[in-house]
Amino acid sequence: MKILVINAGSSSIKFTLYETDGEKLLAKGLIERINTPNARLRYSNHRDQKIENDISANSYEAAISQACLALMDKNAGVIDNLTEINGIGHRVVHGGAAMSESARITGVIKQIIMDCFALAPLHNPPNYEGIEACEHLFPNISMVAVFDTAFHQTMPPAAYTYAIPHEIAEKNKIRRYGFHGTSHRYVALKAADLLGKSMDELKMITVHLGNGCSITAVNRGQVNDTSMGLTPLEGLVMGTRCGDIDPAVVIFLRRLGYSLDEVDKLLNKSSGLLGLSGIGSNDMRDILQAIDNNNLQAKLALDVFVHRLVKYIGAYAAVMNGFDALIFTAGIGENVPRVRAMVCEPLEFLGIHLDQARNKANEYIISCDGTAPLAMVIPTNEELMIARETHRILMA
Repeated sequence: MKILVINAGSSSIKFTLYETDGEKLLAKGLIERINTPNARLRYSNHRDQKIENDISANSYEAAISQACLALMDKNAGVIDNLTEINGIGHRVVHGGAAMSESARITGVIKQIIMDCFALAPLHNPPNYEGIEACEHLFPNISMVAVFDTAFHQTMPPAAYTYAIPHEIAEKNKIRRYGFHGTSHRYVALKAADLLGKSMDELKMITVHLGNGCSITAVNRGQVNDTSMGLTPLEGLVMGTRCGDIDPAVVIFLRRLGYSLDEVDKLLNKSSGLLGLSGIGSNDMRDILQAIDNNNLQAKLALDVFVHRLVKYIGAYAAVMNGFDALIFTAGIGENVPRVRAMVCEPLEFLGIHLDQARNKANEYIISCDGTAPLAMVIPTNEELMIARETHRILMA
């Protein structure tokens, strides 16, 4: 079965085509700057053939049409006809409390996605537009919505409830939802597979460290807690997001004369590693280089980043009464041994002992033989998880 995966963002679309037999990646691509005169397609296939062109894409439908043309290109294409595609999986960021798993897209599911526009105003509207575009282009192909929030809906009320008046929270759907759920689920499943166990047998702490960062306590297949909340702003220090902060800071900034839009931009786009480091970059590689050049502000940024993460790991160890594996994933988690070492060093009291050679080599298991809990590095693959979910739903 061939599954097309669509990830529609505010101005871009990522697309991936999988053959589910053997989970073979056939092709992937990115269309950037949709609705501008400078739209561009980047595409590659499993034969390492590439296409990179300026294109016309004044709508999501036009952009996905260009993706289809690339998939059928006479030289670099991987299919002869769109009828070879058996199903389409869409990444949808927010499904609210209504969606605890992936679902075949129907009118009811589309309404749920629209109902969550206010909860994810930057993500759900383009996700929805991607679905509508595919309905026009592929009228006879079944589609599945895979929600970033779904995996976290197994959280107990004590974890997802905010301590504000119940009637206000209930009326306005204010609670912890969590994000990056597709990534957290994928690496938890992969870790269990590598260890020869099922998720039901393991307690895992999964750490997604990219430009956005989150951490999840996965207790025997159920999420006990996760760091992102009503929005992706809560939790760990991130590339440009502040993470946990005293809510009164917002009130204080308003009294200083900042508008709500200015506060929103400050906390979401100007804070985190970018705001702390003072080097004009939120890239961990740039921050580490600045530290090596004796930049004390960059060092403080990294120290705050690591401190917050260590604190969460300790909290989740307590929430689950211990854990079997600590799993690092995403850009920083997969590729920066120095950060992993800094995180694991203060966790030795929990039993984590890094093997420095394994850590430097980015091996799956980076802890010393005979020690527990394990420390692991597992590359995430959200597109493959979406393809798997789409195949599972369509075959049910």
